[in-house]
Amino acid sequence: MTIADKSSRAALVPFSERVGVYADALVRLTAGLLLMPHGAQKLFGLFGGPGLDGARAMFETKLGLPPWLAVLAGVIEFFGGAMLALGIATRPVALIIAGQLFFVVFAVHWHAGLFAQKGGFEYPLLWAVVALSYALKGGGHCSLDTLIFGRDAAVGARQ
Repeated sequence: MTIADKSSRAALVPFSERVGVYADALVRLTAGLLLMPHGAQKLFGLFGGPGLDGARAMFETKLGLPPWLAVLAGVIEFFGGAMLALGIATRPVALIIAGQLFFVVFAVHWHAGLFAQKGGFEYPLLWAVVALSYALKGGGHCSLDTLIFGRDAAVGARQ
């Protein structure tokens, strides 16, 4: 096959097929990056957040949850979000994130109904399902798991 044959074949491949492989990475990156500020609010008091002491107090007084869950939530959201965004240990990290967000749906937002404008569960449910999808399928070929190991590190499956 000549170079001309290869370039004319590439021109015939629809744009969506050439860039579609990056769609999963875009969603994974966005989900991870959107989780990180929530953790930064709890752990470091950034973005108008209460910081660790305030988050622990809020978990205990407003939510009726043990204060140590505020620390755990902050760590999962900040560090887990960063790991999800980069695709590091994607399956186990995504499973932990999904578990935390499903807990949030039922323990914190369920009583308010569906809509986020009224404190409902639609936003954490959406991100829980997104995280669960990465727990099931891994980070994809645009993840550090694949770049470093050539496979999803958690299960050894080739991407």
